[in-house]
Amino acid sequence: MNLNNQKRKAPLNRTLTLSPAEILSLEENILGIKEKVSLKDINNKIIQGDIFSTLDLLPNNFIDLLFIDPPYNLYKKFNSGKFLEMDDSSYEKWIDSWLSKIIRLLKMGASVYICADWKSSNAVYNSAKKYFKVQNRITWEREKGRGSKSNWKNCTEDIWFCTMSDKYIFNINDVKIKRKVIAPYKTLDGKPKDWAGNGKDNFRITHPSNIWTDITIPFWSMPENTEHPTQKPEKLLAKIILASSNKGDFVFDPFAGSGTTLVTAKKLGRNFSGVEIDNYYCCLAQKRIQLADIDKSIQGYSDGTFWERNSFQNQKSKMPTGAKKLKK
Repeated sequence: MNLNNQKRKAPLNRTLTLSPAEILSLEENILGIKEKVSLKDINNKIIQGDIFSTLDLLPNNFIDLLFIDPPYNLYKKFNSGKFLEMDDSSYEKWIDSWLSKIIRLLKMGASVYICADWKSSNAVYNSAKKYFKVQNRITWEREKGRGSKSNWKNCTEDIWFCTMSDKYIFNINDVKIKRKVIAPYKTLDGKPKDWAGNGKDNFRITHPSNIWTDITIPFWSMPENTEHPTQKPEKLLAKIILASSNKGDFVFDPFAGSGTTLVTAKKLGRNFSGVEIDNYYCCLAQKRIQLADIDKSIQGYSDGTFWERNSFQNQKSKMPTGAKKLKK
C-alpha cells in the first residue's frame, strides 16, 4: 500500500486506513512464527506468514469453526501480491495443497465454510468432499458494481458448508431473520397470524435458508470498510459464527485478509486466530480487532436478530448509545 499517495478522504468516507506511525505500533501485536506453537501462543492473535509453512507449525485438533475465503480463480491484485488465474485442474490441485494440511487442525465436531465464486465453486466442492461431509451450499447476493455490457452481471457467491462428522453445532435459533411483514394477515378473532408489531412496524421471525439476500457489501461510508479488494461483511460472518460455534469456541481463518472473521469472532465472544501474508492487511486486521473493544455492533444484526437489508432504520433505533455515536 503506497501510503504517500493516499488521497484525502471525503467527509463521509469512513474507510479504515493506516498511517505509517500506526503500522509501526500495530506490528508489535502481530505474531510471526518459525517453530511449532501452542494454542495459547496463537489465541486471539493474527499470524503473518505464508499458509504453506505456517500451517505445519500449528497445534493439532484446536479448531471448532473454520472459515476459508481463498483467492478465487481469476487475476486479482492484493496490495503487495497478486493471484494468477489457472486452468480448472490446476486450481483444484492448489486448493488441495493447503486444504489437506488443515485437516489435522480440526476437532471432530468442527464445521467448515469455504467461499467460492461461480468459476471456482466446482473445484472447491471437489476438494471439500474428499475430506468433509458436505452439508449444503449457501448462495449469497453480492450486490455491488455496475455490471457488464456484454454479459449478465455477476452478483452472487457460494459458500460450501461442510462438517468433519455427523455430530456438529448448528444453533438455528441464533440465526433466524427478522423480516418486515408486507401483508399483516389476522385470524378470524383479529389476532396477528405469524407476526408481531404495533400496526406500523410489523415483523415476523423466519428460519434462514441457503439463499442470503440480506447482506450489504462494505462500502466507503461504512465503518467496517477497508481497502481490501475482497473484504467479506461482518454480518455474513456473524451468521456463520453464531450458527456453527458457541461462545468460547475457537474460530480460525487461514486467509484472514483485513480480519473480518477475527473481529466478528471477537465481537461474538469466540476465541480466534488467522493467517495473512500481507503486512498492511495484518495491521488493518489488528486495528479492527482493537476497535472491537470500543464498538461491538454489527451492521444488520442487533438484539440477537438479523434484519433484512435496507431495514436498518429499525435496527438503528435499538443500537446502544455509544454505538450510535461511533458511527456518526
